[in-house]
Amino acid sequence: MTVYYRDDVVQVTSESIRVGGHLVALADVTYVWHARGRATLGVRGRVLGRGVLVLLLSLPPLVALVCVVSLAWSAQDRGEWRLALVILVACVVGALALTPFLELPLGWLDRSYERGNQVHELWVQHHGREELLLRIPDALRFGQIYRAVQRAVEQHTDRR
Repeated sequence: MTVYYRDDVVQVTSESIRVGGHLVALADVTYVWHARGRATLGVRGRVLGRGVLVLLLSLPPLVALVCVVSLAWSAQDRGEWRLALVILVACVVGALALTPFLELPLGWLDRSYERGNQVHELWVQHHGREELLLRIPDALRFGQIYRAVQRAVEQHTDRR
């Protein structure tokens, strides 16, 4: 028996697909497909959180740009370029010092995109019926499971 995928909920082997407590023998599967399901509250929250995070990451550079233009404008009026340059250099050094701390929110943003923005469903046809086996909002995990099911079905079909 070959194991194509296994986690705490799903197990795909060369003989069966087990999701939770439901078991489907590959010999009974005639067709496998996937579909998009209705968005859940969690998926909508993820998309909203992604938007808020992008906004929060975009605001500081925009505010800095406005401050730099304002500083240059006021320095031109007063003729105090040295003070403006000292302030500008201090801000640039501060921004460079804080750059490593962007790793955490950018990691969150990256994982949010990996998980996707929709619900994925795995359907099988067996014993003449269509049955929903799995419904998850994680695109990366769904892709791994779906590819495992495809490989298992293909290998099982080739052995027949």
